[in-house]
Amino acid sequence: MSRGKAVPAALRAEDYTKLAQFRYALRQFLRFSERAAGQVGLTGQQYQAMLVVRSRAEGEPITIAELARELLVRHHSAVGLVDRLVAHGHIVRVRAATDQRKVLVRLTPKGERELGRLASVHRRKLHRITPDIFRALGALTGAWRREA
Repeated sequence: MSRGKAVPAALRAEDYTKLAQFRYALRQFLRFSERAAGQVGLTGQQYQAMLVVRSRAEGEPITIAELARELLVRHHSAVGLVDRLVAHGHIVRVRAATDQRKVLVRLTPKGERELGRLASVHRRKLHRITPDIFRALGALTGAWRREA
């Protein structure tokens, strides 16, 4: 017996179809999200950044490094994103109470209102498409159970 890694079973045509269906369902939601954000003058990434900032318990501010990590972007990209959100009045920079060198960001009341409206629209959309996404994911993971 070989002690190397097990070779995964070859994918069948139906496995590729299921993968493509799941990718398509995700892309449809992301496209919807980008359009919904655009209708209120934001980019999809700006909406995502605001969502990350708001996800902190009790409105706790977040560092730009943490924001970059959660958005899967480089630090300087997160800085530019924050700059644009500050310019639009959605986010403010604040100094950390414990370390004045550390810059944190938090939503403004305007940012809270905009995000609340957008998040509600997203939740309604997700409520409608969740069965399709679960079906696609179930078909996909079921297709790969034979490899486990």
